[in-house]
Amino acid sequence: MARGFEPVREAFASNFEHHDDVGAACAVYRAGTPVVDLWGGFADLAAGRPWEEDTVQLVFSSTKGITATCINLLAERGRIAIDEPIAACWPEFAARGKDRIPLRWALSHKAGLAAVDGDLTLEQVLAWHPVVDAIAAQAPNWEPGTAHGYHARSFGWILGEVVRRVTGRSIGRFFSEEIARPLGLDFWIGLPREERRRCARILPPEQLLPLAELFGPDSLTARVMNGPSGLFAYDDMWNRPDVLAAEMPSSNGVGSARAIARFYGALVGEVDGIRLLHPATVASACVVQADGPDRVILFPSCFGLGFALQPMLTPGAGARAFGHPGAGGALGFADPEAGLGFGYVTTRMKFDPTGDARTKSLVRAVYQALH
Repeated sequence: MARGFEPVREAFASNFEHHDDVGAACAVYRAGTPVVDLWGGFADLAAGRPWEEDTVQLVFSSTKGITATCINLLAERGRIAIDEPIAACWPEFAARGKDRIPLRWALSHKAGLAAVDGDLTLEQVLAWHPVVDAIAAQAPNWEPGTAHGYHARSFGWILGEVVRRVTGRSIGRFFSEEIARPLGLDFWIGLPREERRRCARILPPEQLLPLAELFGPDSLTARVMNGPSGLFAYDDMWNRPDVLAAEMPSSNGVGSARAIARFYGALVGEVDGIRLLHPATVASACVVQADGPDRVILFPSCFGLGFALQPMLTPGAGARAFGHPGAGGALGFADPEAGLGFGYVTTRMKFDPTGDARTKSLVRAVYQALH
C-alpha cells in the first residue's frame, strides 16, 4: 500500500462489514506503479477456502474492455480498419442485409445483433463455431446503425471472430500472446485447466432478476440477457468448468484485480516499459459513439469503441475514464488524466441500478487519496 492510499484499504474493509462482500480484491496502478493491492475474505465460502494472493475471479462483462483492446490494437497495427465492413474479413457475415455493418458499429453496440436468434445448445455455444455461424446467418434485430442496444454476449463473439479471421488465432490466444504474457497478467479468456484451482467461486445474487416475467420471454431484453436460446442466467452455471474454459470474450474472462489494474495502467502509460496502445489510439477509442437510451438495458448507456464511458462507467471516476463494469460488481477502468488503472473483483454478485456501493466507495477513496 503506497503512502496516502490508506483510505482505499479502509473502504475495502468496510465493504466486508457493510456491503456484504465475502471474497474480493482491489488494485490500483498510478503512473505505471502499483499503489494498492488488497485481497481478503473467502474464494469459496462453502468450502472455507480463503482468498489468497494469487486468487483469480470470473469478471463477466469486464472482459469486454480486454476484447475492445485487442480490436483497437489490430487497428493500430493496420490489420483491420474500424470503418471497414465486418464482411470484408468474414464473408458469411454479409447474409441477410449485414454486408455493410462496420466494426465501429459492433464495438459501439449499434450493429443490431444484440440477440442471437439461432436455436443452440449450451455445448454449441461453448464450442464457438456454431454460435458465430448462427450470428452470421441471422437478420439484424433492428436496422443497424440507427440505434444502440447492449450486445451482452454477441459483442464478444462478433469481435472474437474478426480476430480469428484476421490473425488465425482465437481471441483468447491472441490476448495471451500479444498482451497478457508480455505484460505478465494473470488474466485469461478461456481459463486453462491448470489454473482452475486458483479460481474463486461466484456467489449468485440471492434473487435472480426475472427478466422473462418482467418484460416477456420474447422481449429483446430477455432474449439478450438470457440468451442465446434462454441458456444463461446469473446463477451457479458460471462456476462450471466447461463454462470457465470456453472462450466467451464478452462474458467469461477470469483474472485478478491486480491484472486488471495493471492492464488499464498500461493503456494510459508505460508499465515496466510496456504501453499497450498509442495515446492517439486510446483517444480515438474514447470518442463517444453511442449515447442515450439503450434498446436492451432500457436506461441510458454510453460507449466508445468497445469501452464504456462516463457517466455509464462508474460514479466518482474522472470525466475521461474508460473501461468496463461486469455483472454483479467487477470493474476495470483507466483514467488518462490521473494516470490510473483500477481493478476490482468479487465473489458476491449484487445488482444495483444506481451503482454498486462497493465500487462507489473504493473509487471515491482512490480519488480522495489523489487529492
